[in-house]
Amino acid sequence: MALVHWQPFQEITALRRQMDRMFDEIAGFNRELKVNWMPAIEMQDSEENVILRAEIPGIDAKDLDVQVARDTVTITGETRQEQRTEERGFWHSEFRYGKFQRIIPLPVAVENEQVEASYKDGILTLTLPKVAEAINRVVHINLTGGNREAIAGSDTTHTVDVSSETQTKDNN
Repeated sequence: MALVHWQPFQEITALRRQMDRMFDEIAGFNRELKVNWMPAIEMQDSEENVILRAEIPGIDAKDLDVQVARDTVTITGETRQEQRTEERGFWHSEFRYGKFQRIIPLPVAVENEQVEASYKDGILTLTLPKVAEAINRVVHINLTGGNREAIAGSDTTHTVDVSSETQTKDNN
């Protein structure tokens, strides 16, 4: 029977290679693993609009398709690999090529026919006006129990009177 010497450093190195390979596959660096990527987004709420920004670097505006519905935004596009005239290949590339699609549900309904869009430096910015029902309305509550006169101003301001008698009845 032959004696085999235990070499712990070779086993640790093999384990490290296996773990590196596993993390590379999870991160999408393995060419055999098809990973669809989605552009990163940022959504901001203003009083009358929803402002949506999508980070889509390296894509021409002609390669983007943006569709806005009342409650969703769909961004579709394709990143293409540049044609190389060199005979030699890459040593390593983490760029992602191919088609992508991102469907973004909106928190409120928007007027999809009045959307403003801009695309500069790889950032797509959509200004989505909210429908009239979704704009926050200000309600003033009069706790002194006086008369019920509406405050002059915009049509989005309402006055509601709450008398002290109503408050005591509700508390009992």
